[in-house]
Amino acid sequence: MNIRNASLVRRPLAAALFVALLAPGAAWAETAREKALEARVSQLEAQVQMLLQSQQQQQGQITQAQSQITEVQTAQAAATPPAPAKPGAPAPIQKTAISAGAGPNTRFTYGGFIKLDASVTSTNDGDIADGTVGRMFYVPKTIPVGGGATREGGADTDMGAQFSRFWFQTDTDLDGGSKLKSYLEFDLFGGGSTAFMGNELATNTYGLTVRQAYVQWNNWLAGQAWTNFQDTAALPDTVDFLGPTEGTVFVRQAQIRYTKGPWSFSMENPETAITPYNGNMAQIQSDDGAMPDFTFRYNPKGEWGHFSVAGLVRQLKYQNGPAHISSDKMAWGLSLSGKWNLGANDDLRYMVSGGDGTGRYIGLALNNDAALDPDGDLENISVISGFAGWRHVFSPKLRGNVFYSRAQYDNPTEYTGLGITKAAQSAHINLIYTPLPKLDLGAEYIWGQRELENGDRGDLNRLQTHVKYTF
Repeated sequence: MNIRNASLVRRPLAAALFVALLAPGAAWAETAREKALEARVSQLEAQVQMLLQSQQQQQGQITQAQSQITEVQTAQAAATPPAPAKPGAPAPIQKTAISAGAGPNTRFTYGGFIKLDASVTSTNDGDIADGTVGRMFYVPKTIPVGGGATREGGADTDMGAQFSRFWFQTDTDLDGGSKLKSYLEFDLFGGGSTAFMGNELATNTYGLTVRQAYVQWNNWLAGQAWTNFQDTAALPDTVDFLGPTEGTVFVRQAQIRYTKGPWSFSMENPETAITPYNGNMAQIQSDDGAMPDFTFRYNPKGEWGHFSVAGLVRQLKYQNGPAHISSDKMAWGLSLSGKWNLGANDDLRYMVSGGDGTGRYIGLALNNDAALDPDGDLENISVISGFAGWRHVFSPKLRGNVFYSRAQYDNPTEYTGLGITKAAQSAHINLIYTPLPKLDLGAEYIWGQRELENGDRGDLNRLQTHVKYTF
């Protein structure tokens, strides 16, 4: 074997020896790395387990602390009385609109009263018809007059809850400080819903009556409300529904009104009450006028009370196609009223109203606005009316009122006849006891009289009582 062949044989042998020597070292190194990795994984698992245990302990401590805080707060709430409401600013019952359809920032309120009236009425010239309005409260137009010996008077007892009342109101705060208000008011003096269900034999069911329904945006009002010609704040504190009826402006009707400070102006629904030619107490209701009734009022207020002056301008109109009648007249009225405080326990309330053709506005239409002459032309009926009353508070639970009321008409008797109301008057005295907050027990004696143009007179004596709870 030569040297070249020997060299070729040694190279593969050296390579084989190199691999044989290296393989055990590589295997050992691989085994050591795996063991180190396994140890590291075990260490990490132990650390994670410790973290989980620590978190569970902390969560348990937090839950226990929250439970202790809740118990302390509950105990404090039970031991601490609620803060008293600020005078004049009761907390709202609901913080959000009660209706899902209401606008944002809308508050909803509800109120009214339950009122039981009971009266005994005596008349000297005939009975007031059963089931009529004059049996439930003082309506001078219904006092029987002119029966003479053919009509005997009598005494009648009546009870009812028809004058119970409820109302709904919403108040919305708009962007920029504007205010939006809506108001709905109802009572139950709408008469029986059916001939059987509404009678006094069984159920005494009565129909719902709309009193007021309007929307108010800042200074503007639109809807049905008290006429702007009427000063409701001057009315006496009465047991009877109205009290000094013949001396009072009293109308609710549709209108558009603007109020700015003590001034207010309105356009109101027109209606004319007419006496037919030689019709005495008959009445024609005419809605033929195109011009609304216009009113203004000036109403300053102060700690001394308030004073109000109001004016009315209107058109009286009557059309009758078959009779070929078409007539209109302008009419006007003025009213002064107010309340004068005489200290903490006394005040005087008054109203004086008059005009030419303002009959339907006074005394629940005690007389008409105008009469028809033989040619079908309107002749205005003039009126002057008023009342004065004194209110005294005897104690926080007892108060009383005395007041007198009268209306006088200047009828064109050559057109109306002599059987029409010439005058009416009444005197009232009452006591109202409040044994519980918002609960009134009242009794009022009423003497009323109606006189016709022919000199006949009819008297009414009534004891009116009520139980009234306001909510």
